[in-house]
Amino acid sequence: MSIELPVQKQLEAYNARDIEAFMRWWADDAQYYEFPTRLVANGTAEIKARHEARFGELNLHGKLIGRMTVGDVVVDQEVVTRTFPEGAGEIDVLAIYQIEHGKIARAWFKMGKPRLHGAATSKCCNDTHRG
Repeated sequence: MSIELPVQKQLEAYNARDIEAFMRWWADDAQYYEFPTRLVANGTAEIKARHEARFGELNLHGKLIGRMTVGDVVVDQEVVTRTFPEGAGEIDVLAIYQIEHGKIARAWFKMGKPRLHGAATSKCCNDTHRG
């Protein structure tokens, strides 16, 4: 089995909003972190609970931008489209997965700032030079 397979399959299940298929790729004692060290879900019950509401978002989609593997670690760069409390938009995500025995054992997520769809872009200055 490719070290990337659990990561790819959970991304496919995420995009299908299929919680059972998504959870199949997580170890029972998996740990889910906000990068670098804030544990936000410990074990499959907490990981599942964290994703159940999100999977109800009809626009939910993770677009894979790039992937690399080093040993037992897979790193994905994604742009995730979803519905934030402020409205629909997208966010850059760096996802780091440690794979053990064909399942995701630990994952760390570094999130960018949400970009809301339809949000007005701010216009800066009339200044045409850099100073």
